[in-house]
Amino acid sequence: MATLREGNKAALVIVDMQVGVMAEAWDATRVAGNAAHVVKRARACGVPVIWVQHENEDMPRGSAQWQWVPELQPAANEVRVYKKFNSSFENTDLESHLTNFGITHITLAGAMTNWCIRATAYSALDRGYDLTLIKDAHTTADIDLGNGSKIEASNIVTDLNIAMRWLEYPGRVNGTATADAVDFAKPGGAR
Repeated sequence: MATLREGNKAALVIVDMQVGVMAEAWDATRVAGNAAHVVKRARACGVPVIWVQHENEDMPRGSAQWQWVPELQPAANEVRVYKKFNSSFENTDLESHLTNFGITHITLAGAMTNWCIRATAYSALDRGYDLTLIKDAHTTADIDLGNGSKIEASNIVTDLNIAMRWLEYPGRVNGTATADAVDFAKPGGAR
């Protein structure tokens, strides 16, 4: 069983909204704008913003593809976490930063919905955090199934939004909210 987190302190975690990731993402401009809006709201509320940045052979650290999209730029005092796996928790120092801030509630936005956002969301819940997924601030690309059919990115986003709304974990609260309506003081929901 997960260690449940006492209290109610939120952090906004922005995952992989990098040039190389967002280049093929569905509705990237709108989603990046919504993420930028929620970052601005978090900063105004004094909610810590944590930036998680992926690196791999296609996006080596420091490359143009590895950089954040122009709409999203970490402030000098905001935490950065570097990862090589889908979950933002695997082989990173994310959890130690969350512990240092006393975080119990993760508000999540970013890319790619079906890989890094899904893995991070489930990892957060497995570790006992409450979770709010910003339903209009995560995206992915279509998946070509190789047989003339594909899974549309918009359907992948909708699927995770539904899962995060209806999934139940004992002692944890999870849900979705829009970038405009998220309430950082209300785990799993909107104001």
